[in-house]
Amino acid sequence: MQILYSRCCGIDVHKDSVTVCVLVYSDTPEPEVRKKEFATYFKALLNLKMWLLSQRVTHVAMESTGVYWKPVWQALESNFELILANPYQVKNIPGKKTDARDSQWLAELLAHGLIKPSFVPSAETRELRDLARYRVKLVEECNRTHNRIHKVLEDACIKLDTVATDILGASGRNMIRAIIDGKTNPDWLADKAQTALRGKLPQLRLAMRGRITEHHRMMLRELMEDLEFTEGKIQRLDQTISGRIDVEKLTRLCTIPGVSAITAWTLLAELGSDMSVFRGPKNAASWAGLCPGNNTSGGKRLSNRTRKGNRWLRRALCQSAWAATRKKNCYIAAFFYRKAGKHGIRKAIVATAHRLLQRLGLNVVVEPQTGAPPAPPRRSKTGRPCKCSERAIPCKHNH
Repeated sequence: MQILYSRCCGIDVHKDSVTVCVLVYSDTPEPEVRKKEFATYFKALLNLKMWLLSQRVTHVAMESTGVYWKPVWQALESNFELILANPYQVKNIPGKKTDARDSQWLAELLAHGLIKPSFVPSAETRELRDLARYRVKLVEECNRTHNRIHKVLEDACIKLDTVATDILGASGRNMIRAIIDGKTNPDWLADKAQTALRGKLPQLRLAMRGRITEHHRMMLRELMEDLEFTEGKIQRLDQTISGRIDVEKLTRLCTIPGVSAITAWTLLAELGSDMSVFRGPKNAASWAGLCPGNNTSGGKRLSNRTRKGNRWLRRALCQSAWAATRKKNCYIAAFFYRKAGKHGIRKAIVATAHRLLQRLGLNVVVEPQTGAPPAPPRRSKTGRPCKCSERAIPCKHNH
């Protein structure tokens, strides 16, 4: 086979050590093999970089082993052409697996150009991705705390959720704080209601009469402190992320139906602003795990389950798809209901998320536009032709 890189390196990454194999191709049929093992401390990784420079290595390949590949990548990315390989695609032969053989196998695949590189964004995008993903975890923690508060209220026979839409709205928080302070009179608690909820005072008085003990007050106090602490961290993260996002790109992304500022953050954090790393929108949708799987054998399609893609991007796009389905006079909503009637809601929402990424998301990021993305052209209806020309009247039908 053709040799693409005459001096290349394969690295088998582990938690405490990395095994390095350098292949040097010359006029001889077999390459010269040079192997060495390094620790994963910062100083050892610097020694690894200097050794690779002394070997005049140009390209380096490594597996994406958990998070252990990140320090090695950061130490080498400024001096070498790095390729991150999916471990599933570069498996060695079973029964002949050692660290040294794995590193040599990676180097041989790299030398012949047989490794499909994984998408690794720039350092700025990786930092933004960490912030956006951490924010998702904090929001999930807020939801868990919300459920715990609801559980405590139910245990105290406080049926606030049967009257109020959100038990942690402005009125609900005032009532919970009053319960923590020792107030138990249902009339006094119901009087904490604000705005539209004051129209339900009789129902509130019934809902706020319960069996509140000191244990319930202690639990509510701790849970409310946890909730307020997490919400404060979310606010600080929002300020940090908004300061690092390109406002122009954020504004253009928000013109997509169903896409909010938070979803736009996720799109920019997960995909980056340079879409040249993908062959096209369809390739990006496949990378995100929004395409049907391809599993065919003997002319029979065995399964069409979606592949495991970027779950953070897939989550954000599915949420945007749900939001777009509630929008009136929107062709994204029409697309969802057309698919839902044929394939069901679960498949329809994934198809709608695919449409958002393929037709809108990448186009807006790559090509600046001055307004909402244009709607796709209407498909011509098949059937009997109109008789407007025979009747000598202006034709309003779509041909």
